[in-house]
Amino acid sequence: MAAELGHVTVVFAGQSESWAKWIDHQIRAAGRGTTLVRWNPLRRPPTAEAFTELLGAPGRVLLVIDDWHERLGSERFEAWAAALRRVLPVYQDRIAAVSITARPMPAAAIPLAPVELRGLRPEVARGRVLECAGIAAPGTLIDLRRGPRFPDDPPDVWQVPRRNRRFIGRTELLEKVYGAFSAAGTDGAAVALLGPGGFGKTQLALEYVHRFAGEYDIVWWVNAAQRVTARQQFADLAPALDLRDAGDLAATITAVRRELDRTSRPWLLVLDGAGDPDRLVDLLPEGCGHVLVTTHRSEWGAHAENIAVPAFERGESVAFLQRRTERLDGTRAARLAEAVEDMPLLLDQTAAWLDINPTVPVDDYIRDIRDGRPDRFGVMPSGHYPESFEVAWAKLVNTLREGSESAWQLLNLLVCFSHDVVPIRLLQSARHGDLPPELAELIAEPSSWNTALRRLSEITSMRIEYEPGPRLDTQTVGTLRMHRLFHRFVRSIQSPADAARYSAAARKVLVSADPRDSSSAGNWARYAALIPHLEPSGALESTDDDARELVLNCIEYLRMRGEYHDGWWLSREAVERWRVTSGDTDRSVLVAVHQLANMLRRLGRYEEAEAVGRQILGRLTRHADAVRPIEVIRAKDGLGGTLMALGRYDEARALFEEAAATAAAELGGEHVPRTLAIRSNLAVALGLQGHYAESLALHRSVFEARVDVLGGRDALTLNSALRTAWMLRLLGNYREALAIQGHNSRVHSQVLDRTHSQTLLAEHNLALCARRVGDLQFAHAMLRGVREKLIRRRGPLHPETLMVSCDYAMLLREMGQTGEARDLAEATATHYAAQLGDRHPYAIGARDNVATILRDLGEHRAALELSRRTARQMRKAVGRDHPWTLGCAKNEVAALAAVGDVAAAAAVGRETADRSARVLGDTHILTISLRAGLALDLGELGEREEAEALHEDTVTRLTALLGADHPHTRSILQRHRPYWDFEPQPI
Repeated sequence: MAAELGHVTVVFAGQSESWAKWIDHQIRAAGRGTTLVRWNPLRRPPTAEAFTELLGAPGRVLLVIDDWHERLGSERFEAWAAALRRVLPVYQDRIAAVSITARPMPAAAIPLAPVELRGLRPEVARGRVLECAGIAAPGTLIDLRRGPRFPDDPPDVWQVPRRNRRFIGRTELLEKVYGAFSAAGTDGAAVALLGPGGFGKTQLALEYVHRFAGEYDIVWWVNAAQRVTARQQFADLAPALDLRDAGDLAATITAVRRELDRTSRPWLLVLDGAGDPDRLVDLLPEGCGHVLVTTHRSEWGAHAENIAVPAFERGESVAFLQRRTERLDGTRAARLAEAVEDMPLLLDQTAAWLDINPTVPVDDYIRDIRDGRPDRFGVMPSGHYPESFEVAWAKLVNTLREGSESAWQLLNLLVCFSHDVVPIRLLQSARHGDLPPELAELIAEPSSWNTALRRLSEITSMRIEYEPGPRLDTQTVGTLRMHRLFHRFVRSIQSPADAARYSAAARKVLVSADPRDSSSAGNWARYAALIPHLEPSGALESTDDDARELVLNCIEYLRMRGEYHDGWWLSREAVERWRVTSGDTDRSVLVAVHQLANMLRRLGRYEEAEAVGRQILGRLTRHADAVRPIEVIRAKDGLGGTLMALGRYDEARALFEEAAATAAAELGGEHVPRTLAIRSNLAVALGLQGHYAESLALHRSVFEARVDVLGGRDALTLNSALRTAWMLRLLGNYREALAIQGHNSRVHSQVLDRTHSQTLLAEHNLALCARRVGDLQFAHAMLRGVREKLIRRRGPLHPETLMVSCDYAMLLREMGQTGEARDLAEATATHYAAQLGDRHPYAIGARDNVATILRDLGEHRAALELSRRTARQMRKAVGRDHPWTLGCAKNEVAALAAVGDVAAAAAVGRETADRSARVLGDTHILTISLRAGLALDLGELGEREEAEALHEDTVTRLTALLGADHPHTRSILQRHRPYWDFEPQPI
């Protein structure tokens, strides 16, 4: 019996879950047994028996009183109040209550004498809870940081819209979501609320977040209808997690995901209004937190547990309508709910209409909705929605037209922006002349402006969020969200004249908001906010130069942020639409085409980029007299970059030479950034042709000029220094290359970021330099780290990742990890062939690396067959004199020797060594190592004198080049067989 008296039953309405769990934890920590009972007064009948059932538990009963009563219609609440008055005297000595609402208590709850918990310190609230539970205060203090967080304390990280105080019902759905997350335990879970538009998915998610906020330390809400907005808002979480914005948006997103994956703090991420999951999947952390998605796309079932969100049940509809407006009794509320098919959006909007039209008979309104036709109210049926929906919306907009002209005009402007987040702040800061006169006056006066927005919100169910005004002593509307269905309906009924007028105003607002500097990190959030509005405002269709400049700046922002897929889509849309009205040689069209090819290149879609590049260069050539020289220069430079990626180095070099000559003549020579950029590309092409000395000389020249023009710490200057070190390494000047690259890599991480593409390239080269001087452990740690970063940021198949994987495989081989090296080398060769074609030099070179590893594993015949094939293919791809061809031939010599065909090895080795001497010189490391291999084969054939002479010569030359203690020198001195491994070069 004593145990029963010590037991406490905590009874709460579902929305008070966080408080109930905190109270339950405090009682259990004090040594008492507890039972949590979730009570849904909307579901239970308002009878004394229902209360008696609740109070039938043993021991004390602690009621958690919140504002659930506001969710009941007056009739239902009075019935509950009467039941409570009957039951309370019987159980008075066993019942206690705590209040967690700041709202006035209803008269029926006053006899419970609830104890206030809100606004208290946690330790004070704990004392009151224990007193209500009949528990003496413990003699020792309890650490309140353990267990559930005190619900009055907000989560450490919180970005969520305000709670919808009109939310009602959906208890089973909320419990189903909570159950799905709870069932996952510590493994993490994702739930997708799935259903058509207007069914209340967002409001359900919002209620879940607020109701269960006490269970999370990090809660972050992302508007996911637009990919660019979703990615920026997800990245905005970085500062709250003490992470830097890496500059590249993908890198910042990766950093946020990594932090969520490894943190022990419970977190909840909401992706609201998500579309295609394939475009958002990189925003899904894999840690032990929870992801809640709202969507109409069933494909989310592959990433989350789908929970269907239906229309309201009729009882929920009736309760909602009666709470929303006092004009409806239960019978009429049920009839109206039937007319709008229990759709939450329409229930809210129709209830609002009844409130603002108090003289219209309710029965007449319901009859119009149920039986009327849209054309009776000035709207032609669209066929997209039930006619009852269109009648309801038609009556709503007619009310705005006739009774609130300023709100109607404002609505016409707002629908010319994206529905997801209407840019209220941009409108407030817009220039007076950019807006229609009537709206300019409205926006200029804060009270009228806020009144019009509130009016729209009340009538149309738009969600508004407030923020401090400019004087910090007032609240003004900060953001506004319009439902997609209603947004589409209003656009469909706009007259052509209104649509043109308001769209033009929307474009002017966006143009005025353009910072006109997409390279500055301080402007990136602004561009991310502008992009969703380009299409609905008509900016993509506009012939206005300023509007097109805005679009081009947004495209450049996407390039700067590494958002190449979105950049490709936006540049393609601009090209297709602008070309129709302005022709092929219009400046804006040409810039957009250049960006389109650029995005395709960066996505690895080289053949498409080539087609775009050749098409535009052909058109410019045919209209040479009508275009500016810079357009031709840009076209040749861009196409040259694509051809380099495709392995067509001779064509690329020719285009760069033409572009560089024209740029020097038209723009200026050594001290013009554009000319220097083209000369830098020419130097890269020379290196890809195997002309390492020429490439080095040109890279050094560009580097020196960039130091003068841009300074030593500019990203372009650092890139030139990196390229200089790269060529020095390929020429065998390992120590000088290491010295330059060590400094260059450190400055990269200071000026850019540790995860920036160019910083990773600098670290990649530093690892290769360290490998060539024999510091394999440092090279391994560095190259592995670079590869891991690229995989997280770009994925395993991105060209940058494949380049590093190719080098990492051969480093693993050198360190004796042959099995792992083989797997990675074969995968890289396969991916290169799939992306670039089987005959691309990178695919061939990667296969030659596989042949080298096969020889190490003793698969000599397979190695010889593959090595012969790659040597033949490389000769055809880049010519007989290219260093890559000489390197493949060097490995063919080793493969021949491994199968015992020493005579053939000596013949191929002698011919290759002589050609290398002619092309690269006697002192190049490739020539020296070819002669070292030839010495081994001549010795096997009995030609001792020539073999010894060659051996001594190679040792002497290697010692002079690398030093007596260098691993290569020692290897040749010990008469080990030399090898060559293919290294892709960055483009």
